[in-house]
Formats: sequence, C-alpha cells, structure tokens
Amino acid sequence: MVYWQHVMEFFWREESLLLLVFALLLGAVLLRFLRESRSSVTNTLLFFLACWAIQFLSSLVHALEFTLIANVFYEIGLIGTGVALIRLFGLLLFRIVLPRMRVNPPRIAEDFFVILCYVVWFLVRLSHAGLDLGSILATSAVITAVIAFAMQDTLGNILGGLALQLDNSIEIGDWIKVDDISGRVVDIRWRSTLVETRNWETVVFPNSQLMKNKFLVLGRRADQPVQWRRWIWFNTDLEVSPAKVIGAVETALSRAEIAHVAQQPAPNCVLMEIDRGCARYALRYWLTDLAVDDPTDSAMRRHLHAALARADIRLTVEEQSVHYVKYNEKRAEALHQRELALRHKTLRRIALFAQLTDAELQTLAEHLKYVSYVSGDVIARQGEASEHWLFIIIRGEAEVFLPDLRAGRRVLNVLTEGDFFGEMSLLTGSPRVASVIARTDLECYRLDKESFEEILRARPAIAEEVTNVLMVRQEELDAALNSMGQADLVQEQHPPRTEVLAIVKRFFGL
Repeated sequence: MVYWQHVMEFFWREESLLLLVFALLLGAVLLRFLRESRSSVTNTLLFFLACWAIQFLSSLVHALEFTLIANVFYEIGLIGTGVALIRLFGLLLFRIVLPRMRVNPPRIAEDFFVILCYVVWFLVRLSHAGLDLGSILATSAVITAVIAFAMQDTLGNILGGLALQLDNSIEIGDWIKVDDISGRVVDIRWRSTLVETRNWETVVFPNSQLMKNKFLVLGRRADQPVQWRRWIWFNTDLEVSPAKVIGAVETALSRAEIAHVAQQPAPNCVLMEIDRGCARYALRYWLTDLAVDDPTDSAMRRHLHAALARADIRLTVEEQSVHYVKYNEKRAEALHQRELALRHKTLRRIALFAQLTDAELQTLAEHLKYVSYVSGDVIARQGEASEHWLFIIIRGEAEVFLPDLRAGRRVLNVLTEGDFFGEMSLLTGSPRVASVIARTDLECYRLDKESFEEILRARPAIAEEVTNVLMVRQEELDAALNSMGQADLVQEQHPPRTEVLAIVKRFFGL
C-alpha cells in the first residue's frame, strides 16, 4: 500500500488532471472539425498517452529507489507531453481559430510557430533541470553559427520558402514559368517548391532559386479573374484587305461558343507585320483554364481556319521557292462534273426545289458554295436579317434553338445530313426566327439570294410552288413546338398564302 502511494505521489501532480482534460478536449475538437487531419490528430493523441505512460513507468522505477533513472524518464515523458500539447494547440489555432477569423496564414507560418514553441519548451525544461540558461543560450549561439555556416544553401532554401509564402509571391494553385518550364504549384515546403507540369512531371525548385531569379506567375492580375492571353499566328495574302481579315475572324469568334475562352476581354485579331510577301496576323484570346492551353489553341485554330475559308481568304506561307504543278485539264473537269452531280443529287432531295427542272437544278448547283463550320460556331442568330442564305447540310449535325433567359436555350430540332434551314430568310428576307449552332463539325452547301433570283426571273411560276413549301414548313415548325410543350412560341395567326406569295415576289422584284 505504501508502495502504490509512493508511486502516485511521484506520478500524479496538481496539474496532471488539468493537462489530461486539456489534451482530451483539444483532441475532441480537432477530430470534430478537422476531418482531413484526423490521422495526424490521432497520432498526436497516441504520442501524448505514450509519454503519459512513460511518466507512470518512471514513478514505478522511482518507488524502487532508482531515483536518477526515474527522474530522467519522467523528464523525457514530460517533454513529450508538452510537445504533443503544443502540436494540438497549433492545429487548433492555425486550422480552426484563425480561419474562422478570416485570417489564413501560410502553412509554413504554422510550422515555424510550432517549432519555435518546441525550442522554448525544451529550453524551459533544461533550465528547470538545473542548467544555466545563459550558458545554454551562449553555447546554442556558437553551435547555431557553426551550423549556419555549414548549411548556407539549406538555410537559404528554408528562408526563401518562408519569404515566398509570407509575401504571397506565389501561392498553391498558381501557374508559374521558370525558364522553359511551366506548371502549377502544388506545394511550398521548407526547402523546395513542387510544380506539376502538363506533361505529368513534378519539378522540384529549390526555394533559393526562386528568390534569386526571375519567374513568371501566369494568369494572375490584381483584382482580376485568372486568365492568360494566348497568341495564334497566321499569314494571309497581301491582296486581301486587313479590314476584311480582321472582320471575318472577330465576327466568327464573337458568335462561337468555345470552352475555356474568356468572354471579356473578347478575342481579337491584329495585323502584326507585313513582310516576305504576306501579311502576318495574331489572333489573341484569354484562356481561363491554364491546364488546357494546347487543346484550346487547337480549337481556336479550327474556328479560325473555318472562318477564313467561309470568307474566301486563303492562308499563305512566307515566300521562298514555289513550284507550280499543272493539273491535267481532263482530270480537273472530271472532278468538277463529279462535284456538280453530287450537288444536283443533293438539291433533288430538297422539298423546296422539287418542282425545278434538271436544267434549273444544274444552274443552282453551279452557284452553291461549300462552307464548313466547327463545333460551337453559331451559323445563324435569331433576329438577324442581313444575310439571306439557305444552308443544306452535307455532313454533321446542327442544333436549332431559341434563346431563353431562364433555361439558356430551348432546343427545337437537331438537323442532320440532307436537312436544310434558312428558307424563310432566303425567300422572304425576313429575320431569322431561330438560332442555329453547329453541334458537331459541319459541312454545308450555301445558296444566296442572287443565285436563286436567276431561276425565279427565268420562270416566275416557281414562286407559287416554293410558297406552298414555306407554308408546309411553318406548319411543321408549329407542330414541333406544340409537341415540345412550347405552344407559347406558336404564332396565333400566320399570313395567308397569297400574302406570303406577295412577299416573295416583292423581295425578288418579280
């Protein structure tokens, strides 16, 4: 009985209950609010209990009158429990209290605070053990100087990492470029900064290197969203007016829906240089997701190429040596006739031209223009009345929709190979009743008003036949809207056939 009383007197002190309760409360709070750090909290609590057990074992040894050994083990256990409490308090302060006060210091500041508390606690215990604190500090200063001289590079990296985080030069998640390496910052450690590149490589930069040399933080600007300007270069013939090139490119891109491209600032095209027989332009846009730079560049080039092709603007290269190859005239004529036959066959399937003769269809086939669009290109926009074109789809899919402020858009129909759209605009000059966007990469034949006017003037009776088709198409549109539960978009009363016929004749001057 006396033995156990002696054990408890050595082990259980006045502050023991307070420390135990404090540690358990800290652990409970941290386990409740720090789900991502539960393993670290659990390990710290286990370390605390292990040190507590060491103190208890030292009391058993002390009861056996091994005083020196018991005191050494008790001091080790006490230092360990202090380390555990400092760690738990650091987690509480930096992971819960400060964030709730809207203060988010860098992680390295937490480490610095905790390590400083460790050192102070260790010196306090040494002083309590009877060592002169002044001599300890003097000796520590000498040792520190020797270590600092021997570890200049390492200390430079540590101080560099601390400075990078404290002045917010870079933050985790930033995209940086150092020399020819660019990537996203995933961690800033004491010695180094880890950067993941787009090639699935992790580059380790010593912090001292980042502090001594210049590096770029991509896409960051004060009080602005993260976006990075990209450049797409291309050349055109000098005979093409720069105003035409810039207008065609900027108009097409303003109507297109391209992922990861910022709306503001809008993409723009500028003439950069006139040299070596061509005009050199740059298409500039702002990238919102820096991880997909090359795929977005590719998408922009596809839209650029399609826009220039629709405007009959040919891309060129710098003049060097040019070799001309003359095609066999018979082969060229055969290819032309094959293309005309394909166009004639396509036109024959269109209800709008069902009453035309073969000769009239042949005339139309000569006037058809091949155009291509990239997925996301807006081909026609509701309410536009400047371009009176009919489109016939050769390959791909197009989506007919009505803009909707609440739902974004109401899809009316999906058009595929052989379908056509734009007949009302072509024949009456009326504004577009719906918008059309390329759902996939799209190839079309385009027919303009002037080409069809030639057929109508030669045989005005065609106007009555196409008017019948227009009335049928309007009824089909109304039926489609009703079937989709969008009867509110159906016009209550359409103009009679005679009035539509009069509009067609007036539009073509018949």
